[in-house]
Amino acid sequence: MRGSTVDIVDADYVVMPRLVPALESVSPLPRSIVTPSIEGMDMLRKPETPAERLPASRGGPIFWIAGIGAALAAFWVSGGHALVRQSPFLSGAQASSLSISGVTSRIDASGPNPALFVDGEATNDGAKPVQLPPLEIRVTGNDGRTIRYTLGTSGRALASGERFGFASRLDVPKNGVRAVSVTFAQ
Repeated sequence: MRGSTVDIVDADYVVMPRLVPALESVSPLPRSIVTPSIEGMDMLRKPETPAERLPASRGGPIFWIAGIGAALAAFWVSGGHALVRQSPFLSGAQASSLSISGVTSRIDASGPNPALFVDGEATNDGAKPVQLPPLEIRVTGNDGRTIRYTLGTSGRALASGERFGFASRLDVPKNGVRAVSVTFAQ
C-alpha cells in the first residue's frame, strides 16, 4: 500500500495551434474542408449532415403470406386442430343430430363368471341421413379405474328419425362397477 495519494494525477490536454509551412508558395486548389471545432472534445464529433431516408417499404405479398402462414401454423400446433375438429361448421349435422338414449346396465351373476350387460339405442334426430360412428362404452370400477370398450356399428347410415338398438356383454371388473356410460367414439 502506498503512503500518499499524491501519485495520482488527472489527465490534462493542451490545444496546439496549426502551423503552416512557409515553403509552400503555390496555393493548392480550393477544397471545401470542414474543420471541427477545437473546443474541448467537440473535435471528435462528426459534422452534422442531414441523412436522406427512403420512404419505409411495407412488406410485399411473400412477406404477408409467410407471416400469416407462420401464425396459422402456430395456432394449429398449439391446439387449433382440436378446436377445428370440434367445430359445428365442419362436423355438420352429425354432432347435433345423433343422440344416445335408454342406456341400461345390469350385472348377471348366475353363471360361473359374472357379466355386465349394457343396452341402449342411438337415434338420428336430424333431417338428413347420418353415418353412425362406433360407440364407446366406459365402465368405471369401484377403485376409480375406467375400462373402455368400442362397439362397432359397421358404418351404418341412419335415416332421419331412425333408431339403432345396441346390446353388449362385458366382463365385470374384479372390484365391482361404479358407473357405466356410452358415447360416440371419436
